[in-house]
Amino acid sequence: MIPVAWLQLKKEKLRLLVAMAGVGFAVMLVFMQLGFRAALFKSAVRIHERLVYDLAMISPKTPGLVYPKPFSRRRVAQARGVEGVESTVAVHIDFGNWRNPERPVDRRLMATIAFDPSRPIFAMPELDAQLDELKRPDVALFDARSRPEFGPVPELFRRSGVVPVEYEGRRIDVVGLFELGTSFGIDGTILTSDLNFFRLFPDVSIGDVSLGLIRLEKGTDPLAVRRRIEGVLPADVTVLTREEFVRREVDYWNRATPVGFVFDLGALIGLVVGAIIVYQILFADVSEHLREYATLKAMGFGDGYLSGIVIQEGLILAGLGFVPGTLIAMSLYRVAEGATRLPLEMTPGRALVVLGLTLGMCVFSGVVALRKVQSADPADVF
Repeated sequence: MIPVAWLQLKKEKLRLLVAMAGVGFAVMLVFMQLGFRAALFKSAVRIHERLVYDLAMISPKTPGLVYPKPFSRRRVAQARGVEGVESTVAVHIDFGNWRNPERPVDRRLMATIAFDPSRPIFAMPELDAQLDELKRPDVALFDARSRPEFGPVPELFRRSGVVPVEYEGRRIDVVGLFELGTSFGIDGTILTSDLNFFRLFPDVSIGDVSLGLIRLEKGTDPLAVRRRIEGVLPADVTVLTREEFVRREVDYWNRATPVGFVFDLGALIGLVVGAIIVYQILFADVSEHLREYATLKAMGFGDGYLSGIVIQEGLILAGLGFVPGTLIAMSLYRVAEGATRLPLEMTPGRALVVLGLTLGMCVFSGVVALRKVQSADPADVF
């Protein structure tokens, strides 16, 4: 068997390099778009997955956790009396103006999550030893994975301990660190007590909460308890299981905002660009060897054999372009993760998806270029 497809491709080395670069660029672009899309959804539910709860209670008007709408604290207390409920915790979420301690002119919106320190809400071991600190007035814990624009607070804390900062026009002390991470809606986070929260946000009603966390007794069916809670409470709150709470947040970013669509469109554009480049390369190759194809026809080789050569060329280009494109994407993932603090990582599942899309893209380009091969007439040889 003579590898006709490979021999034709490697004859024009410059053209082959251009084709590899085109396919590699398309692969890299698709990887980046899918990576950012996955990072969007993964980062959006970081808080949801770190919280300790079996059921969550939110306002029906809350589209996503970055836009919490208040509801009455009484609903959290009422849920505590439902059969099967072990405990409930009220959580306050809001955004305030944070002043960079080293560059006071720089201000950014910081997310604040507040709760009763005697009732921990996060499954984060590094927090357990620091919760007593939050019982003091005007103190907070700082997310060490917040964006650098908030200032070098982690470095200052590790060097000198307590870091005084200005937040919402009030002086508070950063007395500890934790690691949560950013998202597309949250650049940085602090944790504080509910009492400190109302000092920072005096306009917020003390009778309102942003989120209610419900823990159930062991062996209790969450769906059954949810139905009992819904039967007791009015319709001004929504009760969700863990899975529903996470899915609601993902659906918000995927459907209610244009971000998910933008990344999908970017991946599609990358495939279209790659398909056009591969088609142009294959079409030029076929056009230059049209007489050879006509000769093969005259020798008795059918359209199926000739079409197979072009398809093989497309598959070879897919393989040659996929490897460098993947390596470049992995490097860019590391750079982007360091710059944005978003969870960008190469996963086997995503690699297989992009490989399948790349093969499909190149095969499609080969199929379109086949029309030139099928028009080859043995009479053209003479």
